[in-house]
Amino acid sequence: VYIHDLEIHPGRRSVLVSGKPVDLTYTEFQVLFILAKRPGWVFARGQIVDAVRGDDYHVTDRSVDVQIVGLRKKLDVCGKYIETVRGVGYRFRENP
Repeated sequence: VYIHDLEIHPGRRSVLVSGKPVDLTYTEFQVLFILAKRPGWVFARGQIVDAVRGDDYHVTDRSVDVQIVGLRKKLDVCGKYIETVRGVGYRFRENP
C-alpha cells in the first residue's frame, strides 16, 4: 500500500515514512493497515476492534484510541492523515 509518503508492506509487516522504517507494534500495524487500505472510508472503533482482535488478544474501543495516538506520533508527518471522525471512529485521508 502506497499513500502519500507512506509505504505499508503487509507481507513483510513493515512500514516506511519518506523511505525511513517505522517500528510499530502488532496492533499499531493492524490498525494502520485497516485504515490505509481503504482511504476515505470511516471505520467505527468497533469495526477496528473486530478486525484486530485475535482469540488471545484483548482490544477494546478505548485501546483503539491509544493505538491511534501512538501511530500519529510514530508516523510523524504522515500521522496527520489519520483523521478522527467525531462520535464514530477514524479514517485515513485520501488527499494530502
